[in-house]
Amino acid sequence: MPHRPKNPTRREILKGAAALGVTTAFSRFANLTAADAPAVVTVSKTAMANKLNVLFIMSDDMRPELNCYGNPLVAAPNLTALGKAGVMFERGYCPFPLCNPSRTAMLTGRQVINTGVMDNSTYFGNTHPELVALPRYFMQNGYVTARAGKIFHFDDGPSWNVGGETGGTSDGQAMDIPIINPHAGVYGQVAPGAADAAQASGEDDASYNRRISSSAGKTQQRYSDEILVLKGNGEGHGDYATADRVIEYLRKYKDQPFFIGCGFVKPHSPPTAPQRFFDMIPVDKVQLPVDYAARRTLPEGFPEGCLRPRNADLFIGRDSTPEQAKQVIQAYYASIAWADWNIGRVVAELDRLGLREKTIICFSADHGYQLGEKGKWSKAGSLWEEGARIPLFIAAPKAKGNGQVCKRIVENLNIYPTLVELCGLPMPTGQEGRSMTALLENPQATWNYPAYTVWKEIGNQPTGWGVRVERWRYAEYDLGGPMLLDMDNDPHQLKNLALDPAYAGITAKLADMIKQYKTQNFPRPAYEPFTAPTAA
Repeated sequence: MPHRPKNPTRREILKGAAALGVTTAFSRFANLTAADAPAVVTVSKTAMANKLNVLFIMSDDMRPELNCYGNPLVAAPNLTALGKAGVMFERGYCPFPLCNPSRTAMLTGRQVINTGVMDNSTYFGNTHPELVALPRYFMQNGYVTARAGKIFHFDDGPSWNVGGETGGTSDGQAMDIPIINPHAGVYGQVAPGAADAAQASGEDDASYNRRISSSAGKTQQRYSDEILVLKGNGEGHGDYATADRVIEYLRKYKDQPFFIGCGFVKPHSPPTAPQRFFDMIPVDKVQLPVDYAARRTLPEGFPEGCLRPRNADLFIGRDSTPEQAKQVIQAYYASIAWADWNIGRVVAELDRLGLREKTIICFSADHGYQLGEKGKWSKAGSLWEEGARIPLFIAAPKAKGNGQVCKRIVENLNIYPTLVELCGLPMPTGQEGRSMTALLENPQATWNYPAYTVWKEIGNQPTGWGVRVERWRYAEYDLGGPMLLDMDNDPHQLKNLALDPAYAGITAKLADMIKQYKTQNFPRPAYEPFTAPTAA
């Protein structure tokens, strides 16, 4: 079973804090003291009654394959409606293409290079106990905070009044760290007793769905690299239970300010949905990427480090065929459609309770995903557009920009200060993103700030550094050098311009942005708009 960090004791917290004073690994935090931590704020009942609520919804591994983002195959009526009620950010980006680092950065408001969390095994509460995560900050300011499903990768117990469990996820909750049978074979063997269960007949939909969704008796490869079709509406699956629990929270806490975290796992592998969501997406309508390949295929002129040698989630250790690839893409799309359906259940209850006008609804994914582009089937290591780009929606009551699409480059690291400002709370020190409230008021406002995405393959520092601006995507890799992509004229990212002399000025300017990221000083100031090279 994967290691789950335990809730640190007071002695461990003090020990960790003392260590921070002498280490240089994360020097940005070395001088923090207890005085830097936000204090618990005492607020009158009258003042709290006027506070906006927050419904914070997340999805795992979801790239923006929605009809409102241009994919007509994926009907997402509930997220589309959320975009019409609020602001849909067309170009949102994650800080790291892996669950734990990305969520840690977003929920602490710190860039990955400063949290030091660059894998799926480190709980930030052990390494940086001085960091106050987003829901915990709301708790300190008088809100009830409640969690259902996956918000943190390793849950941060101190962040929640209800539903928290530091370092793990409660039984029955959605999670993406399966319990693996260490005695299972390479392709998965049925564990003792499971064979009889597999032959069970007459079980209800919920029991069936729980059984086929279980990882018992499967290797991690076998658990991840499959397609699951649920019965009914998905009753018994963790994501269905997450929506149920959030609905209960809304009913229970409707009369007090709340911050409710609603975390869905899908479309994280294995792609999973009830049959009717597969039926909505005919496999013969699914289009393969223009750069689809049966296996990892490095385009000519690109650095070796831009593609990992092995897939992490799907088609693990095996080639795909076009037919298999279409089936997996169909299943991924169906998983998104089912996630949207569950989101609709939650929002419908919010509306039924009359809470829409006093609740901010925020939806974000942790990172994107590659679906066969250049032969890659996962998010890990992807500094490409598909791995870094995410769907992002914020519906704030009475915001002037509601109903509009924002095309500015934004980071989900900005969510923390944005929600704090929208709710009228004191802005905590140390935030490394910036509030997007100006874009909620005017989605076309000037916004010349880059979005950074990094990756670590080995060691304790990033080995790939990426930055996205209005037209350009740029990355540098320890293995192989730089990559410059013109996203306006080469949306499929087929030509590396980094070594083309005509683009030397663009390359140098973006390389300087990477140097500035490495200084660990944030937030970065606005950049001067780029001048297109003559060759372009």
